[in-house]
Amino acid sequence: MSETYDSNNVFAKILRGELPCEKVYEDEHTLAFMDVMPRADGHVLVIPKVPARNILDIPADALAHLARAVQTVARAVKAGMQADGLTLQQFNEPAGGQVVFHIHMHVLPRWNGVALRPHTGAMADPAVLKAHAERIRAALA
Repeated sequence: MSETYDSNNVFAKILRGELPCEKVYEDEHTLAFMDVMPRADGHVLVIPKVPARNILDIPADALAHLARAVQTVARAVKAGMQADGLTLQQFNEPAGGQVVFHIHMHVLPRWNGVALRPHTGAMADPAVLKAHAERIRAALA
């Protein structure tokens, strides 16, 4: 693969504390935070702390840690948001829909009869993100 990891991507900056995030979960290997352009109420992103562009270059052990964190967060998102189900998404390279080139999993709570919102690029109200994060953090406790 000729593509390389860009250490100045937005998620790398979040990991270094250079950009803020509304954190919902963190462990030694991963960080989960609210998506600032959510396609559903309670939309969370889960990222590894290792510098990996996507599924094609992440070390297998880091991918295993990411999968465990996604399961933990998914359970909390479903419970905290009182969702009927979940959609998990992970995109690789531009042709696959990837926009931020640090591997990440989208955890989207879903309700029967409610479609995902389109990705418009509009940022959500920080107070709304905080309220959703509080519900998810409470479900983790």
